[in-house]
Amino acid sequence: MSIYVGNLSYQVTEEDLKLAFAEYGTVNRVQLPTDRETGRPRGFGFVEMETDAQETAAIEALDGAEWMGRDLKVNKAKPREERSSSRGSWGNNTRGGNRRY
Repeated sequence: MSIYVGNLSYQVTEEDLKLAFAEYGTVNRVQLPTDRETGRPRGFGFVEMETDAQETAAIEALDGAEWMGRDLKVNKAKPREERSSSRGSWGNNTRGGNRRY
């Protein structure tokens, strides 16, 4: 299982996050996604801990806590949803007004 950590400062590092969560148990992994175009942090991350009990303790202690000038949003991460390859229907664009084909 994984923990979602939202509303992070853009200056936070993986090491900062690891140290904050290590207070509640063994941190197995930390991920801080970055924007594809800019390479800058996206303001959220994921933490995996050794046991569910450690994750629960961290969530209860850190959700809503002020850290690095921000109020954290901490909860169990939801499984990633599959993205559909279709981002829109180019062939059926009805924004063209009164076009006749």
